[in-house]
Amino acid sequence: MLGTLREEIENIYKKDPACNSVLEIFFCYSGFHAITAHRFFHKLWIKNLGLLSFARPSLKFFIRISAHITKILTGIEIHPAAQIGKAFFIDHGAGVVIGETTIIGDNVTIYQGVTLGGVSTKKEKRHPTLGSNIIVGAGAKILGNISIGDYVQVGANSVVIKDIPAYSTVVGIPGRIVKMNGELKDAINNLEHNNTPPDFIEATLQAMGERIEELENELRKLKTPSSL
Repeated sequence: MLGTLREEIENIYKKDPACNSVLEIFFCYSGFHAITAHRFFHKLWIKNLGLLSFARPSLKFFIRISAHITKILTGIEIHPAAQIGKAFFIDHGAGVVIGETTIIGDNVTIYQGVTLGGVSTKKEKRHPTLGSNIIVGAGAKILGNISIGDYVQVGANSVVIKDIPAYSTVVGIPGRIVKMNGELKDAINNLEHNNTPPDFIEATLQAMGERIEELENELRKLKTPSSL
């Protein structure tokens, strides 16, 4: 557990230039509080599966109520069953929701208002699976049993409802893919989540507007009598 705490602290130091000391992390970082509590609750949750059936409901209730108290204190809701890898960083954190069957790889960073949610009422895998080295921008929603590949960047306020291949950027509602290949790796490692390509619909409309303006100018010239 101490090794895990050290890794979490080192990860925050690496990713947040506003961090000045270990004391700040312990007392001021709600994301650190939430993920530390979750790792403890998750271990209990997994061990609970091996208990006799009569003992499971009471322990599950204890874990869920403990996670609920953590949500009240931090503003971050993580279901104890969610599987989260190493170097997971929740920056700011307010309003983050991570559902029960969510799976998250290593070196993933998410910002405030992110939802990793489900779209089914059945007892099944209904939450997303995120690979490694991913950034999810503020307010983004990733919904359903979908897969997000490695080195993916999800733009702020995007709504993702389909699988996303590795080395892609997703923007818009619903999320649309703009591939950046290897260029995205450096942007993610440096947390440059503002370094996203323009929305292709917006770019198309802008190009159309410029073309229409050119045609109007040409038509205006044709209508104007030439001077002798």
